[in-house]
Amino acid sequence: MQEEGVSPDNFVVPNAVKACGTLMWIGFGKGVHGYVEKMGLGGCVFVASSLIDFYGKCGLLEDARKVFDSIPERNAVAWNSMIVSYVQNGMNEEAIDTFYDMRVEGIEPTRVTVSSFLSASTNIGAIDEGMQGHAISVLAGLELDDILGTSILNFYAKSGLMEDAELVFDRMVERDVVTWNLLISGYIQNGHVERALEMCNEMKLEHLRFDSVTLASLLSASAKTQDIRLGKEAHGYCIRNNLEDDVVVSSSITEMYAACDRIESARDVFDFTRRRDLIMWNTLIAAYADLGASDEVLKLFYQMQLEGVLPNLITWNSLILGFLRNGQVDEAKHFFSQMQSHGVRPNLLTWTTLISGLAQNGLGNKAVEVFQQMQEAGIRPNLVCIVCVLSACRDMASLRLGRAIHAYVLRHNLSSSCKITTSLTDMYAKCGNAEEAKRFFSTILIKDTPIYNAMISGHALHGRAHEALALYKHLKDNGLKPDSITFTNVLTACYHSRLVNEAMDVFNDMVSNYHVKPSIEHYGCAVNLLCRCGYLEEAFDLSHTMPYEPDARTLGSLLAGCREHGEIELGEYLSKHLRELEPENSGNYVALSNSYAMMGKWDEVSKVRGIMKSKGLRKTPGSSWIQVRGEVHVFLAGDRSHAEISEIYAVLAALYVEMRSAQSCKHPMIRQDEPAR
Repeated sequence: MQEEGVSPDNFVVPNAVKACGTLMWIGFGKGVHGYVEKMGLGGCVFVASSLIDFYGKCGLLEDARKVFDSIPERNAVAWNSMIVSYVQNGMNEEAIDTFYDMRVEGIEPTRVTVSSFLSASTNIGAIDEGMQGHAISVLAGLELDDILGTSILNFYAKSGLMEDAELVFDRMVERDVVTWNLLISGYIQNGHVERALEMCNEMKLEHLRFDSVTLASLLSASAKTQDIRLGKEAHGYCIRNNLEDDVVVSSSITEMYAACDRIESARDVFDFTRRRDLIMWNTLIAAYADLGASDEVLKLFYQMQLEGVLPNLITWNSLILGFLRNGQVDEAKHFFSQMQSHGVRPNLLTWTTLISGLAQNGLGNKAVEVFQQMQEAGIRPNLVCIVCVLSACRDMASLRLGRAIHAYVLRHNLSSSCKITTSLTDMYAKCGNAEEAKRFFSTILIKDTPIYNAMISGHALHGRAHEALALYKHLKDNGLKPDSITFTNVLTACYHSRLVNEAMDVFNDMVSNYHVKPSIEHYGCAVNLLCRCGYLEEAFDLSHTMPYEPDARTLGSLLAGCREHGEIELGEYLSKHLRELEPENSGNYVALSNSYAMMGKWDEVSKVRGIMKSKGLRKTPGSSWIQVRGEVHVFLAGDRSHAEISEIYAVLAALYVEMRSAQSCKHPMIRQDEPAR
C-alpha cells in the first residue's frame, strides 16, 4: 500500500498492528508504531488501543503502559486493552488496580471490562473483588451473555461458591457446551461428583453432546473417586464418538486408569494413542513413579526424548520420585544433579520430594541437610516440606534438630498450622521429651483431633496410660470426635500399662457410641493386651470373632501367650501359621525356639535353628544411635566396627570400675577381683 504511494490511515493501522500481535512480530510492530508517531496518529484512541493490545500480546507491558499513559482522552476500549493485557500476562493485581482507576475516572465498564476484572479476581482468589465485579455488572444492567455470564460463572465455580454459580447459570440468556462444562467442572473440583453427574444428565436432556472438556471432567471425577465403572463408561463414550484421538481425553483416560490401580490399562491407552504430547508422557511417567516402578519410569524418560519430546520440570520430579519410592536414593540424587546440569532449576516440589524420600528411606540426617541446601538456593519451604523435615527429626530422635526446625517455624509465623503443631507435638514425644511435648501441646489454643492423637500417642509411648485416658476424655468433653487413630493410640497406651478393663471400655465406646468399625489393628491391640495380662482364653475368643483373618501381629501375641502358659501344642499350631504368613521373618522362628527352650525340648530347638540356618535367616540385631556434633553414630548389638571402638570400651571399663567401687563402699562383702564383663 505504501509502495503504491497510499498512506495508511487510522482505520488501516489497527489492522496491521493486530496482525503483528497475532504473529508475534515485535520488530515489525515497533516499525508500525514508529510510522504512527511520524504521521501523528498516536492521538487516535483506536490506534493507541491496538498498540496496547500488540505490546500486551508480546509481553511488553512497560511499552503497553507508556502508550496507554500517552493517550489524551481514554475511552472504555483503551482501558479494556490495558486491563486485558495485564490479565494475559499474569499481572492480576495490576489489572484490578487499573479497573479501580477506570472507575475513579468515571468510565462506564463494558462486558469485556467486567469479564477481565473477574478473570483477574479468580486467578488470585480475590472473592470480595469478584463479588464487587458481579454487583457492578448488575447495577450497569449488563446482560448475562456468553462472555459476561461465563466469566461470572467461572469466578464462582473456581471460588468454591457453587450455589452462587448455579444461580448465575439459571439466569443466563444462552447456555452452550462451554457454560455447562464450567459448571460440571466446578462441581467436580469442589468434590460434588454426584451433582456433576446430575448436570451431565440434564445436559443430555438439552440435546447437547459431550465434548472433550466434558469427558475430561468426568474422567477426572472417576480418578478422584476411584470409580472404575464411571471411568469405563466415559472411555466407552469416547470410543463411540471418536474422541479417543484427542490428546486431552487420552491423557485423562490414562490418568483415570492409573488412579484406579489399572496401570496395564493405562499403558494400553498410552500405546494406542498416536499423538502423544508432553502432558500425556508426564501422566504415565507419574503413574509408574507413584508405584515405585523406577525401571519403567527411566525407560519412558529416555523413550520420550527419542520421539522428540523434551522432558520438563514435572518429568524430572516424577523421575526422582520413582527412584525414591523404590529405595534407590543414590539414583535419585544423581538425577537431581542431572536436571540442574540440563538447565532445569528444581522447584519447591522437587526439593520437598527429595527431602520426603530421604526421610522415608531412613536418611533423616541427609533430609535435614537437603532442607538447608534448599534455603541456601533461595527456595522457601511450605508446610508440607516442614512436616517432612520434622518427621525426619522424629525418626532420628534428634531433639536438637527438631528444636531448630521449631525455631524456624516460630520465626516465619507458621505455628498456626494444624499440620505443623501436630508434627511438632509428635516430634517432641518421639524424641523422648514427653514433658516438652506436653508443654507445647498446652500452648496450642485451637486443638483438633489430630493434635490430640499426637499427644495421646506420646503418652502411650512413655507409658503414661492414665494421662492418655484423661486426654481421651478431654477430647470428647470438648465436643471433638475421636477417630480410628485416636482409638489405636488409647488402646496402645492401655497395653503398655496392662489396663485391661479400661481398654475394653474404650473398645466398646468405639463400637457402640462412635460407630467406628474396628480395624485389624484395633483387634490386634486388644488381643495383645489380653494375652499379656494372662487372659489367653478371652484373647482366642476375640481373635475368632473378629471379621478378619488374624495377621502376623495377632498370631505373634497369641503365640507369646501360649509360651508363657506352657501351651506348646497350640503354640506349634500357631507358629506353623505364622511361618506360612511370614516365611522370611526370623522373629517367628526365634519365638518358637524360645517356647521349646522354656519346656526343655532342646532337640526341637536345634531343629528350628537348623531350619533358620538352611533358609539363611538371622535374627535382626538390636540397634541404637547417638548424635555427636551433627554426626549420627549407629551401634548394633555385638558390633565392633566403629572407628573409635577401643576408646569406647576403655571408657565403659573405667565406668564399670567406678560403679563397682561405689557399690563396694555400700556392700563390703562384694569381691574386688571380679572381672568386668
